[in-house]
Amino acid sequence: MSTPSLNDLIELGAVSEAQGLQGQVKVRPHSSEPVALLSSKAVWLSLIPRRDAGVSVSVEQASLTQYKVKSAKMHSGNVVMALEGISDRDQALALKGARILVARDAFPKADSDSYYWVDLIGCSAVNLQNEVLGEVIDVTENGAHGVIAIGDASSKAIKQLVPFVKEVVQNVDLDNKKITLDWQRDW
Repeated sequence: MSTPSLNDLIELGAVSEAQGLQGQVKVRPHSSEPVALLSSKAVWLSLIPRRDAGVSVSVEQASLTQYKVKSAKMHSGNVVMALEGISDRDQALALKGARILVARDAFPKADSDSYYWVDLIGCSAVNLQNEVLGEVIDVTENGAHGVIAIGDASSKAIKQLVPFVKEVVQNVDLDNKKITLDWQRDW
């Protein structure tokens, strides 16, 4: 299998620590519900080489390595993964700081009326009056629900933060990259 580009992969978390003595890694997931991370059969790790004696390292120098996932489970808000080829604590510690990436087509199918946030980014946001509010440029969570940031995709300037709740979100059409909201331009 050829190595994909970073653009073909979705970052789902980062290795924060080794877990135990058997080579498991503790992953800090980017989502409070890391379904895709827990169900992945393979992950890519992007590890930027360590900086030695003040030598700068660019992101382009990051290496991508694929690992088969032997097991993954939730533990205290983190995902603990056993990766094929990582069998002791020292090998696991060497991965500390690595970003965990998964191919988007490897994600499990989302339930009806559920969406992967990565799929919402780039959608056009329109209100019930068919006024274009902007483009979804980011999705975050505030604890109670998701929040979509709508703005100008080219400048990444945020114009509005809109709660991603059923009272506001009227329709999500991923095929046409369009989200219809009960929201006004000047709110």
